[in-house]
Parts: sequence; C-alpha cells; structure tokens
Amino acid sequence: MAQLMVKAGGAAIPAIGFGTWSLKDEVAQTSVQRALEVGYRHIDTAVMYANEEAVGAGIRASGVPRDEIFITTKVPHEKLSARDFLPTAEGSIKRLGVSQVDLLLIHWPNPAIPLAEAIGELCKARKLGLARHIGVSNFTLPLLAEAVQLASEPLVANQCEYHPRLDQSRLIAACRRNSMAFVSYSPLARGRLDGLAPIINAARAHGRTENQIVLRWHVQQAGVVAIPRSSNPARIAENFGVFDFRLTDDEMIAISQLARADGRVVNPAWAPQWDPV
Repeated sequence: MAQLMVKAGGAAIPAIGFGTWSLKDEVAQTSVQRALEVGYRHIDTAVMYANEEAVGAGIRASGVPRDEIFITTKVPHEKLSARDFLPTAEGSIKRLGVSQVDLLLIHWPNPAIPLAEAIGELCKARKLGLARHIGVSNFTLPLLAEAVQLASEPLVANQCEYHPRLDQSRLIAACRRNSMAFVSYSPLARGRLDGLAPIINAARAHGRTENQIVLRWHVQQAGVVAIPRSSNPARIAENFGVFDFRLTDDEMIAISQLARADGRVVNPAWAPQWDPV
C-alpha cells in the first residue's frame, strides 16, 4: 500500500505515523515493531513519554533499515534552556540507539524560558547534526509566527491536537504559508468521535471503519500528517489502511463541520493560551 508523503521545508514526512504516547516497555517495543511490519515508516515519541529505549528496540527488532524510517522525538518544556536543551536531545538519541533523529520538536512552549533561547538551541541541534529537521509542537498562531522569525534553520512542522471536533484551519493555513507540515496528534480524539453521522455515513459508503474515515479526512488535507496510536495489532494495521480510497468533497466538508468550541481533548496545566476557536 503506497504511503503518502508530505513535503515541508526540505523534509518528506510520511502522512500516517505511529504515535507512542502512553505506551511503555514491552508494549511500546512490540507495538512499534508491529507498526513497522505493517508498513508505517514514521514513528513518533518524546522524552516526556519515557519510552524512547523501548521505541528504539522496536525499530531494531522490525528489521526495517534505519534510513527508511522517519523518527520524531521532542524536548520537554522544562528542558528548553541553553543549559539543558542539547544534553536532553543527545539523551534521546542515545536512548533511541540512533545517530540522529529525523525530526526534533520543542514539545510545549515555556514562557519561563525566552523563546529566542529555545529556538536558538533547537536550531543549534540541527546544525550539530542531532536532527535532520526541526520543528515545534503545541505552538499557537502568535507563537508560531514568532518562532519562524527567530529560527535560523527551517522549521518543518507544528504538531498539535487536531480531529473533527477541533477546528485548526487557521493554524493549518499558517503552517502552509510557512512551508510547514501540520502534524495531528490525538487524530481520533481519543475515542470521542463515536456516533457522529457524517463519519458513520462515510464509513458505510466506503466500506471502511469510522477510524479509517477520520484518518483519511486528515491525510486528504494538504500538508496534514496524522499520528494515531494503538497497542492492538489489528487496530495498528487498520489505522494504516487509508491510502486506497478517497472521501468526496461533500464528505470532507460534513466531517469538518463537526468542530465545536469545546472540542479540545488535551489541555494540561502548562499549555499555552490557545487560539480562539
């Protein structure tokens, strides 16, 4: 099954990646291995997930050559200073068992650390070869604009929550203007999309599951990547099976119209002030 690629700032990012948030130890390892065996070539992890060693083990166990896999990891918001940033990134590389990652992200912005300092360290990580590409995560419209202005190296992605219940059209448009990919985390809204007529109707029309319809809705939008997560082998395979059908324009619009003001699922205490919905 041919994988779609999203081109952004010199990077080619597989449009469906495998998310690993909350997967630990042997479950993380076997799930990553299964994902790569199914055909995924984009694996997403983070320091905050405390699973980089297991993710690295799963990559090695899969037998897929390293140069065929796009690996993303993220530096946490409390490690963005000039003192902590590079050692943290180096620790990720060591735990993953690779020489560099394909994409290194600032996981969350931190108002206690100047953005210029954090972006400077992020750019330094790329110049030093710790990452082939760099980007940000959970950056709002104002933060993204500031980050782009501060960066001396191309920022290729902004990873944020996105699913049919959360309108991110303005942020996606900003990413496109800056030649960046928009990477959707929690693309299935952590199970909160059940029973929605536009998704059910499309699933029946195409003979697909509701999850497949939602993931197809993501990747059918220009510049959008989705990183679903599962530890269920059948579901891992199912989530990857979205490249051999296409939603109609009317189906895309109907699913997009499910967005609501209270649709956000992820909102930790350290989150920025989100863009108005």
